[in-house]
Amino acid sequence: MPEISVDVHINRSVTEVYDFLSDARNLELWFSGVHSVAESAEPAGPGVAHVYRFPGRHRDQLLQCVAYVPGEHLVFRGDRMWNLLGAQTPMYSFTLSPRPRGTLLRLTVQSRLAGALTLLAPVVAMAWRRDLPRDVRRLGERLGAPHCHVISAPRRVRLPISAFTPAAAPTTVPPALAPPAPPPPQLRPEPRSEARPGLRPEPRSELRSEARPGLRPEPRSELRSEAHLEPHPGPHPGPRPASVPAAKERTPRPAA
Repeated sequence: MPEISVDVHINRSVTEVYDFLSDARNLELWFSGVHSVAESAEPAGPGVAHVYRFPGRHRDQLLQCVAYVPGEHLVFRGDRMWNLLGAQTPMYSFTLSPRPRGTLLRLTVQSRLAGALTLLAPVVAMAWRRDLPRDVRRLGERLGAPHCHVISAPRRVRLPISAFTPAAAPTTVPPALAPPAPPPPQLRPEPRSEARPGLRPEPRSELRSEARPGLRPEPRSELRSEAHLEPHPGPHPGPRPASVPAAKERTPRPAA
């Protein structure tokens, strides 16, 4: 919720300033947060409610005194006001302190926002920061001290925490307190077939067998010898001698 404060020095006693502020009917004379207050015969004091109208509203609301310390502190709280964007609850606080040449007054305005109005909190705070210095000067004029001195302009603005929540810093654990990291998973190697000692591996058929000592390798012939050819079971005449040349076969001519 936006909270704005302003300090002003008024050349009047604490009793005069407090008596004027404790009567809620005087708020409409100088305060921009109250448009009008209905007449009431009830004396000022804690729990006293007055019918008032907030600026820009067309319905009457209740303004109740929720804190009352004579000569020191005074708080008024208005009813919750609803609109299409949400709700707003105003609260006006007055704190007085005696000074050698007058009274130091601190005026604090709080606006409790709900709903989508929380997004407009910066706008509400800017409006109060603009109006409060004018209001306290007008208050001094009503009290007969037109040359009141505004000691500090509105300097404190509290905005809704939900709308402006800073990102949480990552939490880090000291190395000494951090739990030990789990060991990496051990992979089981696949079993490999190893040659047993004392056993000679069998020779592969694709490789050429080595020549045994004492044996002469037989010559390999790519063509089969004619002596090993088996005779054809038909009327084939058999193999022709190498000295007799083969007769040239003639292809018969077609008949004319």
